[in-house]
Amino acid sequence: MDEVSLLAVRHLSKSFPDLRALDDVSFDLAGGEILAVVGQNGSGKSTLVKTLAGVHEPDPGASVMVRGRELVQGSGTLEPGGLHFIHQDLGLVAMLSTIENLDLTRVQGRGRDFLPFRKRDERSRARTLISRYSAEFDVEVPIAQLSPEQRTIVAIARAMDGWRRPDEVLVLDEPTAALEGEEVERLFTAVRRAAEHGAGVIFISHRLDEVMNLAHRVLALRDGRVVADVSTSEVDHSALVRAIAGREVTIHQRVKGRQGLPVLSARGVSGGTVKSADLTLREGEIVGLYGLLGSGREHLGGLLFGAVPRSSGEIDVAGRRVDIHEPKDAIARSVAFVPSDRHRDGAVMDMSMRENLTLPMLSPLVTRAGALRSGAERAEARTWAERIELQPSNPDRQLQLFSGGNQQKVVLAMRLRTEPVVLLLDEPTQGVDVAAKAALYKLIDSATEQGASVMVSSADARELTLICDRVLVMRDGYVAAELDREHLTEEALVAGSLGLT
Repeated sequence: MDEVSLLAVRHLSKSFPDLRALDDVSFDLAGGEILAVVGQNGSGKSTLVKTLAGVHEPDPGASVMVRGRELVQGSGTLEPGGLHFIHQDLGLVAMLSTIENLDLTRVQGRGRDFLPFRKRDERSRARTLISRYSAEFDVEVPIAQLSPEQRTIVAIARAMDGWRRPDEVLVLDEPTAALEGEEVERLFTAVRRAAEHGAGVIFISHRLDEVMNLAHRVLALRDGRVVADVSTSEVDHSALVRAIAGREVTIHQRVKGRQGLPVLSARGVSGGTVKSADLTLREGEIVGLYGLLGSGREHLGGLLFGAVPRSSGEIDVAGRRVDIHEPKDAIARSVAFVPSDRHRDGAVMDMSMRENLTLPMLSPLVTRAGALRSGAERAEARTWAERIELQPSNPDRQLQLFSGGNQQKVVLAMRLRTEPVVLLLDEPTQGVDVAAKAALYKLIDSATEQGASVMVSSADARELTLICDRVLVMRDGYVAAELDREHLTEEALVAGSLGLT
């Protein structure tokens, strides 16, 4: 092992009955270094984290050392001494306060375990912990009432509380998935501060621009193997994409779609964080929706679909006034919605791809007697698996066993199969790799070619400039600006969201 290595991983493999998820992975991490781990969905990133965390037992022959000390192994499972993890779901209890979440993992044994904590001391301690990351908020309200940025800060504060020494290892798995703009930069400031004090940081992300901005080094995985281990100063965005995908991945900027007749019109709709919004979606076009968290962007799609209660306003579909108060009202009028949280709201993860695909519209597959024609269902599932390039191409596999990118393709296919006239998408490429993004964009384009009107809500300004015909910018609950293809740039979107133009 290199003497300067804080963490040394050697010959780490992990096999499952039908898959070798990690294949002879080796790397080093120095104190004060930020190492980004990148790769497509299914490349082995999550398995690496779970194996280091002791969730999975590594295959024989692996060695993981922290400061030259082999991590303790019981029945072969690593005991993650000196490693601290922040998983993508943060692992916080929504109903508990910041104080209570910070206390959940506190090391006891100070001789007073039988005594209750003094609330004043615990409140002061919690405030001190979050202030280390330039944060200040009410530590006594439930976590569910905090912003995504604040919840992430709580998770970091908890992970870094009680370190025996500053040079330990912090592992962050997609920590910016729910953050945007200045929130991301404040998180990066906290991560850089930890590294400056001697910590080694493993940063896992699909956002390659963030990787290039934050990390000193990049470790790229493909099919469970290390395919690149290089300094960020020696690689550019294109080379990193090639390493991740194993090929060139080109996302072409959309050529402006045809302007058809209005398909959906909304006037003065309000609900959630939307105070009053007017918009028109036309046949065959892709309309983007951009704005900071709390601007109304995150609720407008659900509001039009009936998933978010509407307090006022009117909605027309295909030129006729409609009453959409629940999702079933929207579905009856061929309006489809893909929510941002595919696990909670988008699909049934413990059902197969085939069952999920056909669930929204079973009638064409049912006999007059009400029995499901299983042969027809399987044939349709195979057709869609080929169309969306499902990997592995097994429609009978549980959805939760597919990679995130393949899950998202299935969630989108479920809606496309119903042939909607309006398709509302909320963060359709969140948490997926660059190759999966290209496949999803192709599917979205195919919907417009069939005449559907598509609205894409996204915090990724670059994504919207690539795929949209025009973009609506939301601010303070209103549609504050509209940018057409000719004037569509990342800078203009950000400026509009901040009220600078």
